[in-house]
Amino acid sequence: MRLTLLAAILTCLAEVVWGANPSANLSAIYQLARDNDAIYASALDAYKAGLEKLPQGKALLLPTLGLSANLNHTDTESNLAGYSNSADPYGYGLSLTQPIYRKQNLETYEQAKLQVLQAEQTLKVSEQDLHLRVAKAYFDILQAQDVLTTVRAQKQAYAEQLAQARKTFEVGAATITDTDEAKARYDLTVAQEIAALNDIEVKRRTLEKIINREAPPLALLDEKARLPLPQPNDMDAWVKRAESDSLAVALGQTSQEIARREVDKQKGGHLPTLDLVANYNDNRNQAMATQSSVNTKTGSIGLALALPLYQGGAISSRVREASANLEKARFDLETARRQAALDTRQAYLGVISGNAQAQALEQALVSTETQLRSTKLGLEVGVRTRVDVLNAEQQVYSTRKDLAAARYQALIAGLTLKAAAGALTEADLKALDGLLREKKP
Repeated sequence: MRLTLLAAILTCLAEVVWGANPSANLSAIYQLARDNDAIYASALDAYKAGLEKLPQGKALLLPTLGLSANLNHTDTESNLAGYSNSADPYGYGLSLTQPIYRKQNLETYEQAKLQVLQAEQTLKVSEQDLHLRVAKAYFDILQAQDVLTTVRAQKQAYAEQLAQARKTFEVGAATITDTDEAKARYDLTVAQEIAALNDIEVKRRTLEKIINREAPPLALLDEKARLPLPQPNDMDAWVKRAESDSLAVALGQTSQEIARREVDKQKGGHLPTLDLVANYNDNRNQAMATQSSVNTKTGSIGLALALPLYQGGAISSRVREASANLEKARFDLETARRQAALDTRQAYLGVISGNAQAQALEQALVSTETQLRSTKLGLEVGVRTRVDVLNAEQQVYSTRKDLAAARYQALIAGLTLKAAAGALTEADLKALDGLLREKKP
């Protein structure tokens, strides 16, 4: 009784929450996520920070200008000469340095260009991740709702079977076993209903974390919608595309090039540097006792050449370190290619098998519903038992749940396939909107 009351309360709460607003499709939820998801917002700020690598690298090739100033007070006393004096010297200076050749600065600038590219690629990875997270959260809710709908229908059927079993037992036309069996099945579905309601709440909270607001009612997947197949419908073509266009592979290629530049940068520590250097200084010194002043103005311009001879082996060590990191980047790139190929194959097979499984379960549902009708008819004529009817009903509802799960999994696999090939965009989510229908009030 308590379980039934709790299920009724949760049901009312769910209906109030889900029935208050018109349903939102996948694209609408994605727009909310793009504006409110904290993970994507963090990635966007990381991208903005990455863009600053370019002006920082460019600054190493541009002139630096410095200003210095000094002001002092000195007191001088001489017992031997018998005099004392004080002075207030002051002055200022300007210095300009323009790098003409610094191999390390040049490589740092080239690295900065690659780091900006890396930031752009990382942002695209975050965008694709957002697409997948939104779609998965969306379809997880729909699947949980389908489970709840199926469990409620199953509970209603068991309730009817329980009522009939009790009537037949009261008139002596059946044993208590039928009643006990129907009661056990009914109680089990009550527990399943509570679990399904809880699962919906958990799934809704997951989506709400992404969109940072209460989840609206969602448009449902049309039962008659045909699941899309991969285009092209060729696994090898998708694998080849993933190995060249996958964002993980692109990031690996960029990281490898940055590592290669780092090797050249560290080798540059052995090379000479050449700078254009200009200075201007104005110093003034006035003696109080003699009221005399000495003003000095100097200016200079020239070239400064520096050649490192020995720094304790630090440069050679950094070269070896950079070379090892370059080898690591090469293996990381190879790992990314292999993983992209594996992910693509798994996603492709997920789409194909998901479609095939959905078609098979559609036919199985027709068969189990036919079997249920035949079993009920057999019960009426006395060749079937009530337990047979309960088993047939359970098979029907189990097939319905499996069919719904297969359809959602096939859709997610299709999005995962495009993500593995670096081709997942917002347009793919909009395309799935065509498979949805408005939630009935």
